[in-house]
Amino acid sequence: MRWDNLRLTDAGPDDPAAPLFARGAVARTFDTPGFRGMTFYEIQARSIINRVPAASRVPFDYTINPYRGCGHRCVYCFARKTHEYLDLDAGADFDSKIVVKVNAAELVRKELAAPRWRGQHIAMGTNVDCYQRAEGRYELMRGILAALRDAANPFSVLTKGTLILRDLDLLTEAADRADVGASFSVGFLDPDVWRSVEPGTPDPRRRLEACATLNAHGIGCGVLMAPVLPYLTDSPAQLERTVREIAAAGATHLTPIVLHLRPGARQWWLAWLSREHPRLVPRYLELYGRGAYAPRAYQERVTTQIRELATRFGIGRATPARARRLPPPPPPSPQQLTLL
Repeated sequence: MRWDNLRLTDAGPDDPAAPLFARGAVARTFDTPGFRGMTFYEIQARSIINRVPAASRVPFDYTINPYRGCGHRCVYCFARKTHEYLDLDAGADFDSKIVVKVNAAELVRKELAAPRWRGQHIAMGTNVDCYQRAEGRYELMRGILAALRDAANPFSVLTKGTLILRDLDLLTEAADRADVGASFSVGFLDPDVWRSVEPGTPDPRRRLEACATLNAHGIGCGVLMAPVLPYLTDSPAQLERTVREIAAAGATHLTPIVLHLRPGARQWWLAWLSREHPRLVPRYLELYGRGAYAPRAYQERVTTQIRELATRFGIGRATPARARRLPPPPPPSPQQLTLL
């Protein structure tokens, strides 16, 4: 693999020739059913807080990504192409060959203490999921959250992993010192679609239950309703059912995003579509024939429907328990479903 000429971030070490991570990565496999067929590359990263390129269309400037590759195996994942930078493929390798930055917590503490750091908001889970299955074994997020808590640094977490409830103690402690937020990615509820396109993730309804738990403990948690899948999860009835259940979970906000197909994800998605729904291939080529995004008119129609439903069901009206100063209920046991 082509490790040595890669850097973790454009704003990385001063040496422009610095490798992505130190030599001597350990490749490890496990026999447990949830990890069968997967390889984990345990590496010592050179830096961990990443500056987001100015051209990126995201509402944050810094991220932390303790993993590369993702066992959630979401067919549509936009981050797939990043595996090609490691001389791995964007398909099966992205799902099964996971880079684990085992020194992530140590680096977070070091970089938060650096004189140049000014306590900016840090977003996590924006590239691959920091609460994917591997986190249950490596527990990197506990060290990362503890460092953010101790530095009183604001942060947010986007995830599909109900394993985040394991860290409810650290999240609530951090929220007493800084602005802390969370969001779950729940694009649809259809069980057949979920099992087919997100086979390594917890059931969407379990994610909504976890969203409700976080809100009950004063951690403001919303939902990224993404992706809405054209011709699969975009009917008015499906959208209404999904938004209704998001509202019932007490989501503080809802952000809809229609499927986009960037290079890497595009090829993997179309291959899946040709196997599972061949009749839809021409319709997808019509929608996405000119680029990664569906036509603006289609996006606006779907997102307008969702926003109107969110207003009807009262999403955003509730106040998290912490703001109301109500004692939260006892936390449930964290759950993370096994691979199907």
